[in-house]
Amino acid sequence: MSESFHHTHPSYLEISKWTYSNPNLVAGMTTRIGGEGIAPFDSFNLGWHVPDVKETIRKNRETLANLLQFPLEHWIGGEQVHDTEVYTVKKKDIGKGALSQDNALPNCDGLITNLPNVLLTAFYADCVPLFFYDPVEEWVGIAHAGWKGTVAGMGPEMIRALEDKGVDANHIKVAIGPSISGDVYEVDENVLQHIPSELRVEPTVLDKGNGKYLLSLQNMHKHLLLESGVKEKNIEVSEYCTYQNDHLFFSHRRDQGKTGRMLGFIGLKRLSD
Repeated sequence: MSESFHHTHPSYLEISKWTYSNPNLVAGMTTRIGGEGIAPFDSFNLGWHVPDVKETIRKNRETLANLLQFPLEHWIGGEQVHDTEVYTVKKKDIGKGALSQDNALPNCDGLITNLPNVLLTAFYADCVPLFFYDPVEEWVGIAHAGWKGTVAGMGPEMIRALEDKGVDANHIKVAIGPSISGDVYEVDENVLQHIPSELRVEPTVLDKGNGKYLLSLQNMHKHLLLESGVKEKNIEVSEYCTYQNDHLFFSHRRDQGKTGRMLGFIGLKRLSD
């Protein structure tokens, strides 16, 4: 499998297959490289909700806005509550969650829009970033999914939300971004009991014995997306592991909760708007 997230700049990875096909599309995920910050948030934390210096977070966001040439005032972020609520972004929402977590869109882990010049954002540190792009109707979306959101069907909920807007699932492209991998993501029976029995098989679940299992959220997402009508050729899966690549990524599990957040982003630019 070839890596779909390309390290085109030290501070972010780009979904190059998508952005090469449409130069107006901005889509990818940050690393921990660049910007400002002191341990354990060094050096490019972009999450408002962690106990980092707020002015540092703002500077880091402004740095990314300049790199992407996408004004910070046009960013939008959700609260992220490990659920599967999908919100359709409207013009009145532009800027929410960009300069503070206090006005982030409440109670949602998924965002979709067909508005131009709007950057949908979400933050991560092991949870799975999901990116959605319909090149026909030009809808984009982003979602955040830990194990709870994955099992509850965050991916399929995003597909349904896009279909409700008239998008054909056959046209939807999905990228499953850098997250903790099935090689190291160990869970116990308390998590396993929530997983449907048909998914408790390799390569999604590997029994290590003594009530411990290795769980691949990426494989689970791919299976659920295929069931939702997304074509396999339209699904990209990153091979990056946030836990193992400590020089590139923050990891909530590896860093025992004391760490920063990467930012996933997607939006379409229109110079005429």
